[in-house]
Amino acid sequence: MAVSVVHGSRFTVRGIPSTVNRQPSTVRPSGLFIIGTDTGVGKTLVTAALAAALRAQGIDVGVMKPIETGCPTRMGRLLPQDAMTLREASGSRDALDLINPYRLREPLAPMVAAEVSGRRIDIGKLKESFARLAGRHRVILVEGAGGLMVPITERCSFLDLAGLLELPLLVVIGSRLGALNHARLTVEAALHARLSVAGAILNHPNKDRSHAQRTNLSALGRILPVPVVAQIPHLGAGGGQPLWRGPRLQRLLAGCLPRLLPELWRRDKET
Repeated sequence: MAVSVVHGSRFTVRGIPSTVNRQPSTVRPSGLFIIGTDTGVGKTLVTAALAAALRAQGIDVGVMKPIETGCPTRMGRLLPQDAMTLREASGSRDALDLINPYRLREPLAPMVAAEVSGRRIDIGKLKESFARLAGRHRVILVEGAGGLMVPITERCSFLDLAGLLELPLLVVIGSRLGALNHARLTVEAALHARLSVAGAILNHPNKDRSHAQRTNLSALGRILPVPVVAQIPHLGAGGGQPLWRGPRLQRLLAGCLPRLLPELWRRDKET
């Protein structure tokens, strides 16, 4: 299993402000906002595996999937499968409605899915749910939907939400042709919005090994201004268990935790 580590910490720059005003809080929660370079790149896999790795080290971790679209219906209710996976991986006893305030049927961007269903997403409700979760847990992991610029409302994207929640980003990159462009656009947009980026993870969701997939890791290490902390190979079938439970993945991501959450590890060392 290949792992790439680029020395460095978090990166922030001054640049284009977010479209939603942010008021800095006195105490920032420990955690990460996990976002992808596209849909289907492995955000839920990474978030669930990180939650399980933290839990295995005895760290109380909360999880949140603010908005989930494409939810199937069972017995007349929408089931947020990603949110349910995160709750299982973290061992959380929080109510599903708190972990996932908005679930929508259509597999579309949240703004459009909400419009189709005749609903409107309230950013204030998302902030309130996050504050409650962050107040209950030592670490909070928040998973976005799709990419960084996916619209939640006409005026708010996941970039804006990450800024409002004051969490550093962890960017999950799907290893495929186009990954270099998508990764750089995502990271540069975050930095220009004055967001902190903890790092990136390169995931291989498909078993194909094209020339692009074989060279993406090396190229990303040269062009991204943030560390690529790990590369996840194609995991194949889970042998009857969820992929996020796999021991190889658990060991890999457990090794990344001190780099992704340095403040947490620093506090532990001091105490």
